[in-house]
Amino acid sequence: MTGAARGIGYATARLFLEHGARVAINDLSPEAVDAAVTSLGKANLVAAPGSVALATDCECIVERAIWDLEGLDVLINNAGIYVEASVEQTDEVLWNETLDTNLKGTFFMSRAATPHLRESRGAIVNLASEAGVVGSPNISAYAASKAGIIGLTRAMAMELVPDVRVTCVCPSPTDTQIFERTAETLDDPDSYRASLVRYSPMRRMARADEVAKAILFLASSDASFITGTALMVDGGVTAGSAAL
Repeated sequence: MTGAARGIGYATARLFLEHGARVAINDLSPEAVDAAVTSLGKANLVAAPGSVALATDCECIVERAIWDLEGLDVLINNAGIYVEASVEQTDEVLWNETLDTNLKGTFFMSRAATPHLRESRGAIVNLASEAGVVGSPNISAYAASKAGIIGLTRAMAMELVPDVRVTCVCPSPTDTQIFERTAETLDDPDSYRASLVRYSPMRRMARADEVAKAILFLASSDASFITGTALMVDGGVTAGSAAL
């Protein structure tokens, strides 16, 4: 599970453990991975740090997971970068960092895991976003990466069927550290937080555990006839206007 040291990834790792799974925890920082493993209780956990933005690291992450877990049934591609910046503010460095982590990482982790998932007839669950479906200002690089993940999910699903199911989850803004860090950089953080609450017709942010439950469902045998789908966990954002 990539990007599992915090936020949605951490909540998902905890939920999988509660359901008896053995989980490989990946994140960019070895220290963050070790802290997450310790916090989750160490049992049935494997530390697999590395950068998903590098294809060679993706191969090493998968190899480490398979070595310690003695196989692979599910890949969760959760690692991601979110930075709010206008088109004019988005330089090549930010564009590359965002696309390399979010989209390239999803592809090369999946590529490395595919032979093993074919063997186990397993599943891939990718983390996309409602931002890949509807337009929002100041997140063009992020939106492009998430729209790419939705397209990649559908293409891989058709290529790997029937051996491997490939799906993705598309959350709306979720109450995690990533948005709090953004708020703290602004002159009016309270206004920003309020805008996130208003964004969904349900008038609140998603919780990490709610997104984790959707991921668990798509990874499980309960979703055995589901592949190529993009599951919206967005409080109604893509169903209609938030100005209800």
